[in-house]
Amino acid sequence: MKIGELASHTGYTVEAIRHYEHAGLLPKPARSSGNYRLYGSAHLERLRFIRHCRSLDMGLGEIRTLLAVRDEPEQSCATVNAMLDQQIVQVRARIAELRALERQLRDIRGLCGDSHAARDCAILRCLGSTP
Repeated sequence: MKIGELASHTGYTVEAIRHYEHAGLLPKPARSSGNYRLYGSAHLERLRFIRHCRSLDMGLGEIRTLLAVRDEPEQSCATVNAMLDQQIVQVRARIAELRALERQLRDIRGLCGDSHAARDCAILRCLGSTP
């Protein structure tokens, strides 16, 4: 299948597919006699794997590592386990940061219970002060 067909099957843009190919996450496809890229089911499956990893907020380096382990099926998956453990730690840290942000926003929101003229708005005064 040509790159446009692959894009429609995966939900990726043609540019994204080329980017993953250039980044080494997707093997170079064969070329037709007209020099069109020809992709197969392995490319489609690999892009689906990449999409799933991206939906889990994994970066290209992490995906590259996962693909390398996946491409060597006799290899230990200890690296994969460690990577997921690290991802979980990062997600927990982000959740804590977002909770702290929510508390800050609630505190600021609590400064102004009623509608006032903008010149009297405690929220605007607070946002204008140095944190």
